[in-house]
Amino acid sequence: MNIMLFHSTYGLRPAVHRAADRLRAAGHEVWTPDLFDGRTFDTVEEGMAFNEELGKEELLKRAVLAAAPYSERGLVYAGFSLGAATAQTLALGDAKARGLLLLHGTSDIAATASVDGLPVQLHVAEPDAYETDDWLSAWYLQMRKAGADVEVYRYAGAGHLYTDSDLPDYDEEAAEATWRVALGFLETL
Repeated sequence: MNIMLFHSTYGLRPAVHRAADRLRAAGHEVWTPDLFDGRTFDTVEEGMAFNEELGKEELLKRAVLAAAPYSERGLVYAGFSLGAATAQTLALGDAKARGLLLLHGTSDIAATASVDGLPVQLHVAEPDAYETDDWLSAWYLQMRKAGADVEVYRYAGAGHLYTDSDLPDYDEEAAEATWRVALGFLETL
């Protein structure tokens, strides 16, 4: 598979490169665009402040430009938290998208969104302050209404970015379970 993997609000940090290496070791081709021009952050607050300054339109423009050279290949869009939201937006707008792998995040769905059986897999902490139960229920129904084939995996007791071993949220057991399931999902595409 050809995978476009987007970083979280922390920026393109070592954890994203380790995730890309894990995917490559499983036989996938992976791109990790730097949407923050080399900037990384130590806290969510710093990253979100930069993201606000950058603006949603600019972030999406950078993501589209990063994916465009590869989209003809049929990409699987993937991302962490903010990067997952970005991946979702691009996948729903790309008729050639092969799949969507969301780690720790989702995004709003346009009422006009329509995909034909797009395989989607979401991995999220339970509970998660950024992905509340009510939000996830509504998100799931909207994705199904748009035509996506959605699987949701919840990890009790894990922190928001539990796959990032450099953060306090890290949960090794949940992270390894996530990668096992996610790699199996990618093999089916």
